[in-house]
Amino acid sequence: MHPMLNTAIKAARRAATVINRASFDLDRITISEKNHNDFVTDIDQAAEAAIVETLLKAYPDHAILAEESGASKNLNDESENVWIIDPIDGTTNFLHGYPNYCISIALQQRGVITNALVYDPVRNDLFTATKGAGAYLNDKRIRVRSHDRIGKALLSAGHGPDPRQLAEYLRMYEVVASRCHGVRSGGSAALELANVAAGRIDGFFEKGLKVWDIAAGSLLVTEAGGIVGEFNGESDYLHKGDVIAAGPKVFGAMVPLLSPFA
Repeated sequence: MHPMLNTAIKAARRAATVINRASFDLDRITISEKNHNDFVTDIDQAAEAAIVETLLKAYPDHAILAEESGASKNLNDESENVWIIDPIDGTTNFLHGYPNYCISIALQQRGVITNALVYDPVRNDLFTATKGAGAYLNDKRIRVRSHDRIGKALLSAGHGPDPRQLAEYLRMYEVVASRCHGVRSGGSAALELANVAAGRIDGFFEKGLKVWDIAAGSLLVTEAGGIVGEFNGESDYLHKGDVIAAGPKVFGAMVPLLSPFA
């Protein structure tokens, strides 16, 4: 395993200790609302601090781009190594005691995501990938499921906290659900991308995501043999934030369904 990925695993497990301890006493968590239905807690901040501290102790010259603390002072267009961090992807689930959230950490080197992990602290599932070396779940190689048509596929979808997006999401849901086996909504984009990589679901789509929601999960999917793209099939999803992820044939079927919403 890549040594930088080993460091990221150490950081994720430190953060998971913070998160798991807090999950037994949710009433004591301090909650702030960043935007409508978009929350941050002191646990998000403490978990992120544990991750950043561990990474910078090993690699003090690396830059950071994290959901809660933002960009480090040394982050710029010339940064060779950037850690992209979401300490709790699925904070709303976490606040309600709904066990579907994760820690997401990716390393971007010269603009390319090269190492990634998604860690589910509830199930103790560790998804990892290094570019060119495959994707793994708890050290076992994983692959996307290779259905030959969308009618056999179980898909997952998400939508952001902005209520103005809900009508569009419902239209997308109607279009896709009428063509596939079923659509679920888990509330954690990073974990749903990991589940696509592991073949637990056949595809995922969501609009308006941030780079820390996508970075780690996207490498998991591509290293597991899948495709990640925008709603029109293009590849600038990290910056645009509109994502389809699936095996090749299901991806090919999802793009024409969702491209009108691009």
